[in-house]
Amino acid sequence: MSRVWNFSAGPAALPEEVLRQAAEEMLDWHGAGMGVMEMSHRGKEFMSIAEAAEADLRELLAVPASYRILFMQGGAIAENAIIPMNLLGDRKVADYVVTGSWSQKSQKEARRYAGVNIAATSEAGGFTSVPAMRDWQLSDDPAYVFTCTNETIGGVEYPFEPDLAQIGRAEVPVVADMSSHILSRVIDVSKYGLIFGGAQKNIGPAGLTICIVREDLLGRAMPLCPSAFDYKTVAEAGSMYNTPPTYAIYIAGLVFQWLKRQGGVAAMEARNIAKARLLYDYLDGSGFYENRVDPACRSRMNVPFFLKDESLNDAFLSGAKDAGLVQLKGHKSVGGMRASIYNAMPIEGVAALVDYMKAFAARHG
Repeated sequence: MSRVWNFSAGPAALPEEVLRQAAEEMLDWHGAGMGVMEMSHRGKEFMSIAEAAEADLRELLAVPASYRILFMQGGAIAENAIIPMNLLGDRKVADYVVTGSWSQKSQKEARRYAGVNIAATSEAGGFTSVPAMRDWQLSDDPAYVFTCTNETIGGVEYPFEPDLAQIGRAEVPVVADMSSHILSRVIDVSKYGLIFGGAQKNIGPAGLTICIVREDLLGRAMPLCPSAFDYKTVAEAGSMYNTPPTYAIYIAGLVFQWLKRQGGVAAMEARNIAKARLLYDYLDGSGFYENRVDPACRSRMNVPFFLKDESLNDAFLSGAKDAGLVQLKGHKSVGGMRASIYNAMPIEGVAALVDYMKAFAARHG
């Protein structure tokens, strides 16, 4: 069997070590005589898996004791509704910083449940940067400020951690969609009221949503909020209020163990910096390809790029597939190409991509 270099934006590549371990344990997990996907979510075997996954994630991100980790379902798109239903409380307005396709979708969904104030947006510049915090215009009494700290489609990543104390609004909780870069860089969880993300990029298979929520934000859910999506209910039930995505939690737990063996998040961040630099340096110097994102706001995880002669797009993708480089086509809303280089992508895969891009440019330049 020959595995390809998979640059998919999600569901994305998983560490090969994790896949091999899961394969070995498929029929019999640690002598249980059954596989994880066959286990009761309330049985001692699976409970031990879930508890270890939560403990390892808490360790990897240095999550303070005053935060709860929730294993939920519905993905980040469902959270766009779940968040206002849980956090609006007795307030009427939530503030949104719009930096690309996903935060745009988030604010549109929130309008079904709350008044929305656009505190800042980079739309006028084509969503190629992140507005500086000094330019954020918060409303008088927002329930929260929503951010998408890495825009998977546009390849825009916050070059700073939002700290509302810098603009005199420390009392307002920051919500962050970190779906596509969680665990790829060191973060200060205490700067956020809620961090969430779909697992299918840097954590595991689709079906699992991670939420890290500050305890004082629990218990504010609207009466119309479904019980299974009420953060307080889920927290009190230890993420077992309803049957959770058990196999996805198991795989996530294996990924967390793999990350610890790699040296943790700080070590992964150093690798991600090196991978991104290798690709961006070539793009910038090639004269054949271009990345249109402000260099200060370029994502380390999702690298969109364009051929200057876009009539060659199909040939580029066909040749890449023949070379074992797949899932490079850009999102349909923006076109071009996109290489997603999450934690599981080794630098050898990025080097293989750069070598192919050089050879293609030499043939067609």
